[in-house]
Amino acid sequence: MGDFTAMLSLPLLLSLAALCFYPSTISSMPPPRFSPKSKYAPRFLGKPSRSNYSAPTYQYDTRYFDQNLDHFSFSNLPKFRQRYLINTDHWAGPSRAAPILFYCGNEGDIEWFAANTGFVWEIAPRFRAMIVFPEHRYYGESMPYGSQEEAYRNTSTLAHLTAEQAIADFAVLITELKRNMSAQDCPVVLFGGSYGGMLASWMRLKYPHIAIGALAASAPILQFEDLVPPETFYQIVSDDFKSESFSCFNTIKNSWDVIEAEGQKKNGLSFLSETFRFCKKLKSTAALSDWLYSAYSYLAMADYPYPADFLMPMPGNPIKEILLLNETMGDSVLTFTWESVSPKLVCRRIDNCPDGTSILQQIFEGVSVYYNYTGTVDCFDLDDDPHGMDGWNWQACTEMVMPMATSKYSMFPEYSYNYTSYEEWCLGDYHVKPRPNWITTEFGGHGFKHALKTFGSNIIFSNGLLDPWSGGSVLEDISESIVAIFTKEGAHHLDLRPSTAEDPDWLVEQRATEIKIIRSWLDEYLERKRAVLDM
Repeated sequence: MGDFTAMLSLPLLLSLAALCFYPSTISSMPPPRFSPKSKYAPRFLGKPSRSNYSAPTYQYDTRYFDQNLDHFSFSNLPKFRQRYLINTDHWAGPSRAAPILFYCGNEGDIEWFAANTGFVWEIAPRFRAMIVFPEHRYYGESMPYGSQEEAYRNTSTLAHLTAEQAIADFAVLITELKRNMSAQDCPVVLFGGSYGGMLASWMRLKYPHIAIGALAASAPILQFEDLVPPETFYQIVSDDFKSESFSCFNTIKNSWDVIEAEGQKKNGLSFLSETFRFCKKLKSTAALSDWLYSAYSYLAMADYPYPADFLMPMPGNPIKEILLLNETMGDSVLTFTWESVSPKLVCRRIDNCPDGTSILQQIFEGVSVYYNYTGTVDCFDLDDDPHGMDGWNWQACTEMVMPMATSKYSMFPEYSYNYTSYEEWCLGDYHVKPRPNWITTEFGGHGFKHALKTFGSNIIFSNGLLDPWSGGSVLEDISESIVAIFTKEGAHHLDLRPSTAEDPDWLVEQRATEIKIIRSWLDEYLERKRAVLDM
């Protein structure tokens, strides 16, 4: 597939090289609480920030479809209104068997995904295609039982929040939409990023008669059971930081012991609260560590080659930029240097602190780039997490069980995955016992390459190797039609984002390859249709 899409000769999961020595004294620090509810458990970039971001404006109609709450029983349950966005401006219509580009909605508001998936909007005119963005059940406005409060009330009301039900929603919606528009012969191409990419690939496998192909971007379908080492995610996060600055990597690595030691002092929690400018006093050092884990993980996921709006709220302007202060001739001169918030910029802030700056102050200076790039936030509220997703917590406690751990070679405290602890959290929070083997049973796991090669076709797995989730995705071609495209400098489903004048050549080339493959799917479909008509 070219240099940037070359197949890995190694196993699907990159085994990262050892990063550096690990401090010998960590016994005083409690292991991270990798519960689904904790931000230690990595999340997808799935929920929009609370601010008014400025993304490209796309035109669409907002419609609703009455969905069955349970597709796999005949229970007399109430239907719910599934929201979907549709655009037919460029669609050539059913007489031309024009395609339908269908984005598999993620764990968040569908309007946000539509605004941040410019690739689909940009290729629609080329293919003379209809665009459909359906919302995932239990997210956004697509709430069973009439409201989020009722839908999230208890285990019984949340019981139908599953990937299987969501995919069935998409299949039913496509079928009814095509019937209503006399578009039964119009081919459907699926798209999705992150969890949505997982859904797109699984839907192509489960409903091959519904869609002719799928582009699954940053889709960690192997992040289950023991398919990949549980340390992979945080090793890649650490590698991203180490590649920018070994000194920065070590500062972060050494900070955990310092935080724990300070927290054990008489007024230590008060001191940490003041140092990191929290609005309320810390109740434990774990809360601070949680906050830092979240920042480092999201920075690695969205390490884009240009400014982007995929992280924290941006007042009045979504572009992640920072105003650097240059000291010239002893006078402070403001120099407008705009850069995306990334591990590089965080490490620059950490490394450029004056000699004698404490580790705690260095860490604060670094993460302030992420949490307070404008400098307008007076204090930080640990209870106010813009990436928190109650629905995803439930999914992580039921079937989306992704083992996570850290190794001694990472910049995080060493921690081994403990399913028993994970289960206890879920039983305590949701009164539900996880099914860690269900996803691999339902969609495939061990021996997936043979299964995909034998039964699957027409799937693109795209990844950027800077993205920590790439370690759980497919990084080698499975067959002629199930292909892996990855870029060394890409981040979390970067290829699906709107194109910009700053796009590097490798990204332009990646998207061109994806378009070429999608075109081949559509041409093959139309050729088969014509062959049937000529019989």
